[in-house]
Amino acid sequence: MSKNALELRVNPQRMGVTFASGKGTIRVYSANATSIAFCILDAENPRLVSQTIQLARGDGDIWEATSSKIKPGVKYALRAEGPDGPRHGFNPSLNLIDPYARAVERLSAREYYCVASVDDFDWQGAAKPETPLDRTIIYEAHVRGLTRGNTELPDDIRGTYAALGHPSTIKHLLEIGVTSVELLPIHMFISEPRLMNMGLINYWGYNTINFFTPQPRYATSGAREKGPQDVVRELKTAIRELHKAGIEVILDVVYNHTAEGGGGGLTYSFRGLDNSSYYRLDERGWYQDTTGCGNSLDFSNPHVVQLAMDSLRYWTEVMQIDGFRFDLATTLARDASNTFDSNHPMLHAMQSDPIVSTAKLIMEPWDVGLGGWQTGNFPDRFSEWNDRFRDSVRRFWLTDLADARNSGNHWNGVADIATRLAGSQDLVGGGSTGPMATVNFITAHDGFCLKDLVSYNVKHNQINGESNRDGTNNNFSFNFGVEGETQDPAIRAQRRKAARNLFGTLLFSAGVPMVTAGDERGKTQLGNNNAYCQDSAVSWMNWDLSRAQLDVQTTFSYLTKLRQENPSLRPTNFGSWERLEVGLDRIRWYNASGEIMTNEDWNSTETRTLQRLTEHLDEDGTENRTLLIIHGAEREIKVQLPKDTEFERYEILWNSAFELPPTHLKEANKADALTVSGASTVLLRALREPSK
Repeated sequence: MSKNALELRVNPQRMGVTFASGKGTIRVYSANATSIAFCILDAENPRLVSQTIQLARGDGDIWEATSSKIKPGVKYALRAEGPDGPRHGFNPSLNLIDPYARAVERLSAREYYCVASVDDFDWQGAAKPETPLDRTIIYEAHVRGLTRGNTELPDDIRGTYAALGHPSTIKHLLEIGVTSVELLPIHMFISEPRLMNMGLINYWGYNTINFFTPQPRYATSGAREKGPQDVVRELKTAIRELHKAGIEVILDVVYNHTAEGGGGGLTYSFRGLDNSSYYRLDERGWYQDTTGCGNSLDFSNPHVVQLAMDSLRYWTEVMQIDGFRFDLATTLARDASNTFDSNHPMLHAMQSDPIVSTAKLIMEPWDVGLGGWQTGNFPDRFSEWNDRFRDSVRRFWLTDLADARNSGNHWNGVADIATRLAGSQDLVGGGSTGPMATVNFITAHDGFCLKDLVSYNVKHNQINGESNRDGTNNNFSFNFGVEGETQDPAIRAQRRKAARNLFGTLLFSAGVPMVTAGDERGKTQLGNNNAYCQDSAVSWMNWDLSRAQLDVQTTFSYLTKLRQENPSLRPTNFGSWERLEVGLDRIRWYNASGEIMTNEDWNSTETRTLQRLTEHLDEDGTENRTLLIIHGAEREIKVQLPKDTEFERYEILWNSAFELPPTHLKEANKADALTVSGASTVLLRALREPSK
């Protein structure tokens, strides 16, 4: 960590507007401005400046002013003057958003102003759930999309923060067994002019304009009319109610770039205050973009590190957020030479900060710059989105089956899927976090949803207005014979079973599982794998469910319950072949004949059946033993249960061949071969006690 960054982290000045002794103080960072003004705006017409207060430059290029005229509720903007030149973007006629503003209001698509606010909220004693990582099941959701279609809610709150914390929403989250809601960006964001000109919006929200203000569009109309302080209260109320129910709130945060875009972008805040300090530029003033969004914030500047850290502290402490998922996190750890550094000051600050380090910290470990793919290279204390898990599981259950139908060959055996089931030690095994360093997922907001993954071979993004050029082509999906919706009962049954196999693999793998909202009930986006601009039923979660969709939800809920009840399904360690002890599970792998897997078994692309026996020992002496069988070929097979163990009997907890979970558990004996249907998953629990 650089000396400057360390000093800022240990003894930072409180930036933005603060209040003390009847006066307000404003602090702003700019290394290149020649003057900065705090403009008090007219209360009735915020386009008019009623008073101006000049700031003075202080140590560390922090500009500051204190005045009794800076009061809670005052509407304000900043204006900055500075040198001309290709690296600068000063324009003293523009009203700029304070980077530390807690409340921002919109006048028009290009006009915004800030409101000086104070924190005031009754949390009613609600504490953060602090769910351990091994018990965490993440539910990635969009604030608006999650509840917009729920007709059980009052019309005036559907799609809002209020709906997020409503008993109807919480009831659903508890029923399906998720522990943590990961919200797509709710930092204040705006839509790109290109989308607005097409009559579309940035629905996902990865276009941040301020890192402290919640997106006002997600508040009820009543809260918006009362003002930004009520928007904050509505969000805090939702967080409080979720916490009361034991559900965590994780935010997807976008610190890698801002909505100001590249060289042709508009100026709202950072560019007008100090373009060359906030953004990564070359000497010609060209933006060094590693995000694909026009600009990249320069995290080699300690003031940018401080900005992000102060924002994280605010959301962790004041807003009571439980964790963060960092979009394009590689950009946050690029040094002065634009190279990823696993010891970067930003990462070190998050690890060591007494407030931020208490939160769950999840990295999207890539960006689009040179050397951008860094999965497995972030240090201890961080979990990472595991794209290898996503692709491996999709290949095994989907494209390998398609290949076998077309050519007679599966192309992939079980070695890779076993590595993912075991916690991806090949990727994240270098630190002490163990398998908790991998966030496993099969779908996310970006890409096919689960039903579409088993219903479409190619993307269908025509409604996005880009002639189907947008969105990835590498989906590893399989439609099982017909593209899109079909009434063929056989194909529909195959798709439902494939979805069950995907769910089972996700929830029975070591690591932290993440599911996308709507997948648990068979939501479709009609083949759109990039619905970032679709604020419509295409993106919203469905609440009017068919019988088949209810069955999917019942199965998902049962699988999350199995994961929580069986610690051998959620190990905190990579396990041992030889011994079982507290803190170290014993894991062994068997072939379809019940024998220990040989090198030939591991290396054959046509070995498509695998058994994983995991034994777990709690501190109180309680043992838990599960046997997972995956069979990735479309033919029925006889599987001999492991021969070299003392376990003679097993109870069958789940079989993906069936539409619904079992109403009572059947047993299987080691001496008898178990019939396993084509392309299916079976989970058993080993029994030590004698038969009754």
